[in-house]
Amino acid sequence: MTAERFEVSRDIAATPAEVFAVLTDPNGHVAIDSSGMLQSAEGDRVTGVGSRFVVHMDRESLNDLPMGKYDVTVVITRFTRDAEVEWTIEGTIKPPIRHLYGYRLAPSETTPGATAVTSYYDWSEIDERYRGRVNFPIIPEAGLRATLGILARTVENSQTAENSRIAED
Repeated sequence: MTAERFEVSRDIAATPAEVFAVLTDPNGHVAIDSSGMLQSAEGDRVTGVGSRFVVHMDRESLNDLPMGKYDVTVVITRFTRDAEVEWTIEGTIKPPIRHLYGYRLAPSETTPGATAVTSYYDWSEIDERYRGRVNFPIIPEAGLRATLGILARTVENSQTAENSRIAED
């Protein structure tokens, strides 16, 4: 870890493919967001580096900058199916700030059948013009932890619903 990056991890009772399915769905990002900024999304499932989708944002959820509602484009910068997805955002601010968010997935070393999910936020590559003008980190470490909790609930509830549907058939 550096002073401009942090990461948090959690075991989730699901396969890497099940977790990755949420992380590569634009609406999955909205569903697991703990900040309240992500309002809705448009676009196709992420399939590789360079994939893009639009997220409709509401900065009033953080109450830190008077930006109100705005759109950003999520741009995938790393992609390894069922193992890693990372992105930056492009929006109204030019040049883009260049902060990075991502997830790494691996089989859990402590919980059989679970996936160790690591979420990270890295602002070490931000454009110099934004240093001191924008308070980083925008999302605190606790926000990443909360999002992992919502991700776990989302994936695990999805499994329960699927198992119930199968039992009814």
